[in-house]
Amino acid sequence: MTSPEAESLPADPAPEEPSQGAPSAAKPAAEPPADADATAPTDAAPADPPPRPEERLEKAVRAAEQALIEFEIAVETFRVEVENFSRLHHQKLGPMYTRLDELDAQIAEAKAARTGDAEDLRLAREARARVMPMPGVEELFHGWIDSEGLSPEGASMLNDQPVRPPQRVRPSADARRLYRDLVRKAHPDLAQGEAERTRRDAFIARVNHAYTLGDEEALRALTAEWEAGPASEEQPPSRSEELYARLEWLAERKEMLTLVAKRLEDGAIGSMLRVAQDDPDGLLDQIAEQLLAEVAGRERELAALLE
Repeated sequence: MTSPEAESLPADPAPEEPSQGAPSAAKPAAEPPADADATAPTDAAPADPPPRPEERLEKAVRAAEQALIEFEIAVETFRVEVENFSRLHHQKLGPMYTRLDELDAQIAEAKAARTGDAEDLRLAREARARVMPMPGVEELFHGWIDSEGLSPEGASMLNDQPVRPPQRVRPSADARRLYRDLVRKAHPDLAQGEAERTRRDAFIARVNHAYTLGDEEALRALTAEWEAGPASEEQPPSRSEELYARLEWLAERKEMLTLVAKRLEDGAIGSMLRVAQDDPDGLLDQIAEQLLAEVAGRERELAALLE
């Protein structure tokens, strides 16, 4: 491609060639100097300006900002999944664990009553101390039965009609996509001015709340709101000291998020999610079946002791 400087030079020598029959003496007057091509580019093409000292730092800051945003998205996504799975785990399996604790306490007490042994009495007291309050009818039947009888969900279940599905463990794929797009556009770390950062902080808080609820429609509304809002006034820092300070802050933020992610992954719920990433609901169903079998076994053991 021809540079702008080269395009400004005369490039068509055809008019300068003599036509047939023209005196040869006129040719030297029409030709440019022999060294015109050699000297013109030097005079027309200015040298590139030297790079600014802060240019490499600015590139490093931008790369670190984008990397941190992507990492924050991943950590927040996993945090929401852990929180929702923990809630569903407690809702679905908590009453079964409580029932098992109660049966263990009753079995220990029945054994202590039979033997009168001091060690059995101690174990019975410890087992009773571990028992949480017995779940009510509503908890045991997940709200299908209450003091007024069957709920609509319970009636549907008994009549083989569709039952309202449990709360989703994770937001939908569209909700995750909307959330990531919003965070990439509106993340507070992309603001340079304090007023812009405040605005972005408030907006991202609303985005996180909608994502925690898995509210896809709210995320779409927030996307439209952001696109219609004031344009971001982002300017690169002008001083090396500011850039170095920015890089240090980004590194500290990344280190803190790494610790948060490790705590989530090492926790009981995080470990369960890692085991069943593709079907966490199925894992809960498997655990529920195991717990129900354990409850049945404890009840048989208690019944035998009380005979």
